[in-house]
Amino acid sequence: MKKSTLTPVLVAVLLAAFTACKKDKTDRTGSVRSAKEFTEQLGSKKQTVSINASALPQTVTLAGGTKITFPAGSLTKNGSPVSGTVTVEAYEMLKRSQVLLSGTNTNHISGAPLESHGFIYIDVKANGSSVDNELAVPVKISIPANGKPYTNIWQGVQNDAQQMVWQNPPQNANGQGGQRDVKGDVTTDSFIFDFGNLGWINTDVFYSYSNPKTTVRVELQNNPGALATFRGFSGETFVYFCAKGSNVAAQLYTPDGPNKVKSYDDVMPVGVEGKFISFAIKDGHYYLAQKEATITANMSETLSLSETTQDAIQTAINALDGY
Repeated sequence: MKKSTLTPVLVAVLLAAFTACKKDKTDRTGSVRSAKEFTEQLGSKKQTVSINASALPQTVTLAGGTKITFPAGSLTKNGSPVSGTVTVEAYEMLKRSQVLLSGTNTNHISGAPLESHGFIYIDVKANGSSVDNELAVPVKISIPANGKPYTNIWQGVQNDAQQMVWQNPPQNANGQGGQRDVKGDVTTDSFIFDFGNLGWINTDVFYSYSNPKTTVRVELQNNPGALATFRGFSGETFVYFCAKGSNVAAQLYTPDGPNKVKSYDDVMPVGVEGKFISFAIKDGHYYLAQKEATITANMSETLSLSETTQDAIQTAINALDGY
């Protein structure tokens, strides 16, 4: 019987091929396994600062330059003044990449796109539970303006579909609320304003285009899951339109049939250039699609998601900051 042998060269080739296949398979799984884990671990990080509620006013400065000043008497719990040490928990979304990585958006409650100047989230906890959302005395907030001359103030809420939208701040008993313009402070290059509630606080303006408005529909080919809700609390797949040259992150989340999604009706400005980007995370696997496009009347677009890596999605999203 003739004995077959493998030459050293053939053995080396087979080992290299096996190693390459194994490496490729390993690289397509990352540190997070779901859309929720993706936004928690790769989105804006929670910043935590302890202050003495008995010694207000005190100012908290966040990593991105946001300043929050808590006046004396501002914090209550079930209507009673709070004293002693409290914990301020905050998030900053000051760049478009932070908006997408955090699973948030710049959608007005009407569906119209907003151009973001940055938004934040504030919670204050005493003995482990949140203080009253409506403040007895408004906080003073300073957010970097980055040369922008003015902005509008919005409050973030979740709509019936559990998606993030921005609306006029409520009119509170403390005298704060309602929509208003804020001029940028030239000396500090910041927007400085009072706000009567904790929670999501936004400095955005309407994406001002006089062009006719239309509805945009997108078909998602090879979609591995369901449309993701706010911050990926459920679902796997996010879909955005990011306008070129403007800090717009318009999320498309209205179902329009199997593996189809649409914008709000008649809100997308015809003629605007930008990029559609869709990404999904399911069971530790990653999927990405992106396409340059110009909005046209009654637009129907197709995005084909391909399996990729966690790093590739992060790189694509980070590139939107300079887009």
